[in-house]
Amino acid sequence: MSSPRIISGTAKGLRLKSVPGDSTRPITDRVKEALFNILGTDVIGTHFLDLFGGTGSVGIEALSRGAAQTVFVEKNRHAYQVLQDNLSFCQLKSKGKVIFGDAFSYLQNKACEHFEYIFIAPPQYKGWWEKALRLVDENIALLADDGWVIIQIHPVEEKPLELHALELFDKRSYGSTLLLFYQRKSGNPVNG
Repeated sequence: MSSPRIISGTAKGLRLKSVPGDSTRPITDRVKEALFNILGTDVIGTHFLDLFGGTGSVGIEALSRGAAQTVFVEKNRHAYQVLQDNLSFCQLKSKGKVIFGDAFSYLQNKACEHFEYIFIAPPQYKGWWEKALRLVDENIALLADDGWVIIQIHPVEEKPLELHALELFDKRSYGSTLLLFYQRKSGNPVNG
């Protein structure tokens, strides 16, 4: 697979470094372009959380397109370093905050920030997307009132979930990639 590239914005056309081995699962350019076509100009000025950051491809794309800040969480040491290098290469280091640590621990931290978009693309077939989504559901103050949680999984991993604060409102399939979109249930205020 070729190295991921930034599709649009200030870093358009730049190719990111890949993480050696198979510890990360990069999003294809086709799926990333489709995702950002859905988000459109709404991403401008937002705070974006890229859990399981990998190369940083999605969060850096958000920054390139005008997001105010992206927080990346990555516990793989090689991926963490590649992510730092990619932010520097794209000249977006000042807008990126890279946390070396566990995504699940981060989501349980009641003092962490508030995001318009939370992107969850964990390693496949481990059920981690469900665990992460449930943690966001329990710590709903993480998500802005009109914010979205976006899950990237293989279609065979999809299953219906009973959630307290979040509801599935859209899904898009692109071959072996499925994007699930969650928002707050109506009548669920910011403080949960």
